Amino acid sequence: MEILPTIIVAVVCIAVAGVLGALFGWNRRKATAEREIGSAEEEATRIVNEAYKNAENKKREALLEAKEEILKAKNDYEREEKERRADLQKQERRLQQKEENLDRKTENMEKKEEQLSAKLAKLDASQAKVEELKQKQTEELERISGFTAAEAKSYLLQQLEEDVTHESAMKIKEIESRFKDEADTKAREIISLAIQRCAADHVSEATVSVVPLPNDEMKGRIIGREGRNIRTLETLTGVDLIIDDTPEAITVSCFDPVRREIARLALEKLILDGRIHPTRIEEMVEKAKRDVDAVIKSEGERAIFETNVHGLHPELVKLLGRMHYRTSYGQNVLNHSIEVSHLAGLLAAEIGANVAEAKRAGLLHDLGKSIDHEVEGSHVQIGVELARKYRESEGVIHAIHAHHNDVDPKTVVACLVQAADAISAARPGARRENLENYIKRLETLEEITSSFPGVEKSFAIQAGREVRIMVKPEMVSEDQMVLLARDIAKKIENELEYPGQIKVNLIRETKAIEYAK
Repeated sequence: MEILPTIIVAVVCIAVAGVLGALFGWNRRKATAEREIGSAEEEATRIVNEAYKNAENKKREALLEAKEEILKAKNDYEREEKERRADLQKQERRLQQKEENLDRKTENMEKKEEQLSAKLAKLDASQAKVEELKQKQTEELERISGFTAAEAKSYLLQQLEEDVTHESAMKIKEIESRFKDEADTKAREIISLAIQRCAADHVSEATVSVVPLPNDEMKGRIIGREGRNIRTLETLTGVDLIIDDTPEAITVSCFDPVRREIARLALEKLILDGRIHPTRIEEMVEKAKRDVDAVIKSEGERAIFETNVHGLHPELVKLLGRMHYRTSYGQNVLNHSIEVSHLAGLLAAEIGANVAEAKRAGLLHDLGKSIDHEVEGSHVQIGVELARKYRESEGVIHAIHAHHNDVDPKTVVACLVQAADAISAARPGARRENLENYIKRLETLEEITSSFPGVEKSFAIQAGREVRIMVKPEMVSEDQMVLLARDIAKKIENELEYPGQIKVNLIRETKAIEYAK
């Protein structure tokens, strides 16, 4: 029990010692802190003072620099101002000199104007005197001659006009007569020379081809079971096969020579092969088409080689080759075009025209005939469109357009192509149409046009390419003429077969006659 109070006392002593130690340490730290604070305040005061001093120094330096800059700028400004004043003074002196020059010039101009005014006054006075003298002379001449000035002038002009008119009329008549004789002789010589230098044979062609057979048994094989072979061949080629009692022959009929040629070649190949059935027929027809295309190309190249016409578009060469299988009144169109090209070139050479253009236009003049009936329009219009499409020259296009007088020929080449076309077509044996059929066609054309009411007379001209109709003016008005021309053209299309196109030309003439009594 005595130990416990001792422990408590010890503990209390320790606690008191600890408290006293703590109080002592705190007081010492406080004193240390107060000393540090004091030194820091002193340091801060020193720094602030130095900062004030530095700021004052920099302020003074900045003021000095600013004053120096202002002084420098002021000096520069004063220098520039002096320079500008000097320039202004120079300009003022120049302007003053110019004003002085202008003043001198103005004075000179005024002096010259005064001199000119004086001269004009003298001239006016002189002119008045001249007019007065002229008037006196005119009056004296009128008194002597008995004519006024206007009457004398009219009389002289009349006499001069009569003399000149008579002499010019006589001279014109003499020149026309001489040139007409020379032109007729020269034209005959040129045409005869051209025809003599270009002689060509013509063979009329028909619209049927005959294919020989090795025996009559082949006819049955071509017809096939229930006619399947012949139907296949006719369908693929577009021709008519005529199998009749003619021994060992089959006739191929078609208006299109290209189709007829394809069918003929296919038949010949089938007969040689011996295997005739629809599949084989298709193969042979395709092969025949390729053969015909090759012939077309070679014929086109032959045409341009023979005529020496180069630079044609490849498509034009093919179209020329297609004309090898076209005929016009039995005349082969390609051979006709080649001949026209030669004739046009020879005529052009004789008269000094453009030979190359004439031969080119002659070769291409019937280009529209190479196109089948699927394209609408006359062969002239089709040829013009094809030539323009493949960029032929305007001279060639005009010659194609004018070779049947669809338009009036305006160039020498167009007239030469017209003449060469007529010469080639009129050559004996060139065209198959005989005189009887030709006259009958013209009579039919005139009968058709004369059947309309209001038509007084009708004349078929231009070899049946134009019909000229005289109408009665009291029955057909100007507005009705358009409808009547259309009706006549429609009836001609429906009732008459003719090559190319026919121009319907209506003429309405009104006359008024009165007698003065």
